Amino acid sequence: MPLALLALAIGAFGIGTTEFVIMGLLPEVASEYGVSIPTAGLLVTGYAFGVMFGAPLMTVLGTKVPRKRMLMLLMGLFIVGNLLSALAPAFSVMLAGRVVASLAHGAFFGIGSVVAADLVAPHKKAGAIAMMFTGLTVANVVGVPLGTLVGQSVGWRVTFAVVAVLGVVGLAGVAKLVPDVPKAEGVRLRHELAAFKNVQVLLAMAMTVLGFGGVFAAITYIAPMMTHVAGFADGSVTWLLVLFGLGMVGGNLVGGRFADRALMPMLYISLGALAVVLALFTLTADNKIASAVTIFLIGALGFATVPPLQKRVLDHAHGAPTLASAVNIGAFNLGNALSAWLGGVVIAAGFGYTAPNWVGAVLAAAALVLALLSAALERREGAPGEAVAGSAPAERPAAVAHH
Repeated sequence: MPLALLALAIGAFGIGTTEFVIMGLLPEVASEYGVSIPTAGLLVTGYAFGVMFGAPLMTVLGTKVPRKRMLMLLMGLFIVGNLLSALAPAFSVMLAGRVVASLAHGAFFGIGSVVAADLVAPHKKAGAIAMMFTGLTVANVVGVPLGTLVGQSVGWRVTFAVVAVLGVVGLAGVAKLVPDVPKAEGVRLRHELAAFKNVQVLLAMAMTVLGFGGVFAAITYIAPMMTHVAGFADGSVTWLLVLFGLGMVGGNLVGGRFADRALMPMLYISLGALAVVLALFTLTADNKIASAVTIFLIGALGFATVPPLQKRVLDHAHGAPTLASAVNIGAFNLGNALSAWLGGVVIAAGFGYTAPNWVGAVLAAAALVLALLSAALERREGAPGEAVAGSAPAERPAAVAHH
């Protein structure tokens, strides 16, 4: 794999850390600003909405900018947002910093996915996308726990300052290692928008919302579920989330490897198994060992869907894939927000802390149904996945490194 993928992974590591580390630092932030925990939770919600709206916005603004330069600009925006968070004198400024940082998120992963896929031979594209996303998954294993520890030990502002430094490293890596890829000729915004007329692109995005939503329906409420049902101590939740992160790393790499060989079978297996495991979590949640194993499997199966779904969007919007790729990243965050809300609804209705697992199982099963429908439509059209195009003209291929 080209070294440029390492630069993209470093950027992804910083972005993943800043997205999730705030969850462990909410009490400290709320205490300093004198706001309630629910109010401090706006720092999570604001970031998610920033990703959803920022992904298409920043990508559209970057349609006339070469991809390498756009990636560098996005990392610059990420650095500014985290510095603003680290220095914020008031909660409203902190929230603004979170939103600024989030604007870089979707476009970086969307454009980065296109760049990563262009750097390698066609049969290695999903693996290259997975390599970039490894930065995001490793952030949950290393960056988030360390960032939480630093924030609780020496102050949460230090955590965001360190994340800003990670952004500087990522920016330098992109500048040094990512090759200058000429802006695709003949592709305009209308071509990028035309990809959304493709039913397969829309189905892949819906699978993203439902499939990854299934994961976050359970994981959002992992702390009360594990402490009240499984009987873990409060301090154990951090390590359970590390276990979840390890599953994400493994699932991401396996998903990338097998999606290049058999993309749709990979989706069938991962989504089907995810639905089953989430349903079983209602039974395993009251046993410490079984619940720990289940949490690992949810992370692995959930992230095994990411490279194939991202590649499927690229395949079916390959004439002008950048906007569709970025919007699909926003779809992950939409799934997170939707499932977290649904999980809260069933808990508030009195069904207990394990009820979100059933919500997750239903969402994952619905994603599997869409995958089967997508494949059936594709067979009926008589077009292989790699060859289905949007209505846009094909882009001039970037330099491909055959390894």
